[in-house]
Amino acid sequence: MDRASGFLPSLDEPAEPDGEVLLDALSEDGFDDQLDPFTLPFAPRLGVQPRPYQREAVRQWLANAGRGVIVLPTGAGKTVVAFMALEQVPVRALVVVPTIDLLRQWRVGLIEKAGVPAEQVGVVGGGERSLRPITVMTYDSAAMRRRDLSSFALLIVDEVHHLSAPTYRAIADKAAAPWRLGLSATLERADGTHADLAGLIGPEVYRRLPAELARKGHIASYQERRIFVDLSPDERCRYDALMAEWKWFVATRRSQFRRGSNFFEQLIRRSAHDPAARRALQAHHQARMIALNADSKIDRVEELLAKHGGENVLIFSEYNAMVHAVSRRLAVPAITYRTDSEERRLILERFRSGKYSKLVSGRVLNEGVDVPDANVAIVVSGSSATREYIQRLGRVLRPKPRDAHLYEIISRHTTEGRTARSRRPSAA
Repeated sequence: MDRASGFLPSLDEPAEPDGEVLLDALSEDGFDDQLDPFTLPFAPRLGVQPRPYQREAVRQWLANAGRGVIVLPTGAGKTVVAFMALEQVPVRALVVVPTIDLLRQWRVGLIEKAGVPAEQVGVVGGGERSLRPITVMTYDSAAMRRRDLSSFALLIVDEVHHLSAPTYRAIADKAAAPWRLGLSATLERADGTHADLAGLIGPEVYRRLPAELARKGHIASYQERRIFVDLSPDERCRYDALMAEWKWFVATRRSQFRRGSNFFEQLIRRSAHDPAARRALQAHHQARMIALNADSKIDRVEELLAKHGGENVLIFSEYNAMVHAVSRRLAVPAITYRTDSEERRLILERFRSGKYSKLVSGRVLNEGVDVPDANVAIVVSGSSATREYIQRLGRVLRPKPRDAHLYEIISRHTTEGRTARSRRPSAA
């Protein structure tokens, strides 16, 4: 393996061990012949100046023999960390991503920021199928039963929390790569399977929270504010009636469910054959919908848009009904999972260029989409998932001269307040 150019242009201080040490160790153990097929025909060169925490993240990854997971907030430059890893361990690499948008984003980044010649970057997914020394592939393509992943020595997995899902963990099993890097802003999964990532790709080796990076000026300083609104008299009447039905069922039937097991999971199974359980679930869902989609929320969104009139604002809602309601009443362009790819591309491009300064969306912009920079996020409604909260906060955290703002609009005296509290991390 040719090491004439060296593998340490990005790290000013000695790393322990660095990419060259790892490669040399394999050579000393007699693995030269096995390494030769993985040698790159070019030397990657990072085209951006890495930040101190990105350097430290790569050092920690190298110190763990080039295996492990790095957790950084959205907007903190996780892809730059991957480009640095490729520069340190310049071997044939496979990058696995969850969406077509990220497939294209990584392809451009590898060429423009990682110093990879365009003809050396392959893409598999979204109708393309070209294998190259550096290949970007979707999870679905990589997980195909007959997909051969044995020709890559470095495995980079973006949004790595997806890898532990039953559908995708075969990717790690099929890959022969001795070096493995996982990237995520939101590692933890509700099903707890993120613990399996240690065996699939390596343990967590580095983590920084948004508040830590904001204090040091690496990402935007941000302010979080909860705004409470009242249900209308009609909404309050319907909400209270539905919650009374739900609470009566729980009070009279709770003893019939197993203790220590997930109550909602048991209730959903029971609803298949128990009409009372089914009615209780429906009542709870309808009450939640009233709280999440309260009419007064749109009035408050309108006030916030007026307050931030000259700024780029992203508005998020849990359900598309509210997305469309905000779009219609406030004349704001909208993106949902139903928006076709060309229309979505056009809306995002207009937001990026400044033609649009406001945009409302559902979950589709949470992850895997290259969203143009904004400095205000308004969460009209959301789930209890901490991952979703961090993803939406991350949409406004790219470095900027002024503070970013995250607003959560919550219906007063409903279960939504508890949902909002549970989704916030202990230290954002």
